[in-house]
Amino acid sequence: MERLRTFRRDLHQIPETAFEEVKTHDYLVDVLSGLGFKTHTYLDTDVIVYIDKNADQTIAFRSDIDALPQDELTGVPFQSKHPGRMHACGHDGHMAMLLEFAHYLKENLDELTVNVLLIFQPAEEKIGGAKKLIKAGLFKDYPVDHIFGIHVYPYLDEGIIASRPGFLMAQANELTISFKGKGSHGAMPELGIDANHMASLFLSQVYEKIDTLNASTRVICTFGKMQGGTVKNIIAENAHLEGTMRTFKEEDYHAVESILLETKKNLESQFNGTIDIHIHDGYLPVYNDETTYEMFKEALGNHPYQELSEALLIGEDFSFYQHEVPGVFFFIGTKNVAKGFTHSLHSSYFNLDEAALQTGVDAYIKLIHHFQKGSH
Repeated sequence: MERLRTFRRDLHQIPETAFEEVKTHDYLVDVLSGLGFKTHTYLDTDVIVYIDKNADQTIAFRSDIDALPQDELTGVPFQSKHPGRMHACGHDGHMAMLLEFAHYLKENLDELTVNVLLIFQPAEEKIGGAKKLIKAGLFKDYPVDHIFGIHVYPYLDEGIIASRPGFLMAQANELTISFKGKGSHGAMPELGIDANHMASLFLSQVYEKIDTLNASTRVICTFGKMQGGTVKNIIAENAHLEGTMRTFKEEDYHAVESILLETKKNLESQFNGTIDIHIHDGYLPVYNDETTYEMFKEALGNHPYQELSEALLIGEDFSFYQHEVPGVFFFIGTKNVAKGFTHSLHSSYFNLDEAALQTGVDAYIKLIHHFQKGSH
């Protein structure tokens, strides 16, 4: 536990954002090399360890390593030393768990009967890390049979493990909508084309149609950023919306896409303006392979477990691994009201009780024991 705590606090102090995780990379390499493991790198800041036991099966375990671009306000003694950077999503804990698991593997190397791939992945918060690692040849160099990943979860009581078979998390796509009108004096709106008016109608009409769609399926389309115009007495020539859409099934994605395009067409005709819609490539849905999930549940034994009743609308790039090989992503509860660990992920006050991290290490150990039985 002391070593696990040290890993987490050391890494918590050096948060770095996507593809800039240089100090983090060096720390991970130092620890893993100190254990005698040979490390590999595909994308400059990732760290890969392959333990070759010349076995028929390879089991992979992944931790993300990047932080968020925000100031830390926790006031803990081991607070971030990088202004404007913080491990507000628990990736420091994820790394600590996988490093401690690496210690376990080293100490039990002679008993290990499967190959193991440890993946310390950059840029989960910014789309690119998992997808780029796969594109760089990770699974071609190291064919994997099953992959597992953990996320700390402050909405679940400390020590509880949670997941579900099938869809666990949503496909996430960012939206950028640009509106082009025509400027005119604010007292003469009939001479202009009001981009702000177009944008506000687009917003309200899309929300209304999404509400109707949600009567038959489960999707989200929200806009968190809205900008328009330049001066209070000039009809806005340009306006801008940025948002996100979350879906699970391909048909739901196309249903939301159709709503956006239909609303665009109607408003362009009504205003004689122009609306440009860009749906950015995003995360795939996190989908837990049913057979691997049953192995996962069997491995956990009688550990306190909660099977989630429905999938979550948040996203995760672990999904790209699952698109290539069967895998399971699961949550470790970190909520502890008595100790004050209740802040949400991505909060500048987010912190966790390191005792919860032992649950994740134990889960990894149980999984490797399960596959070492040779029954799968």
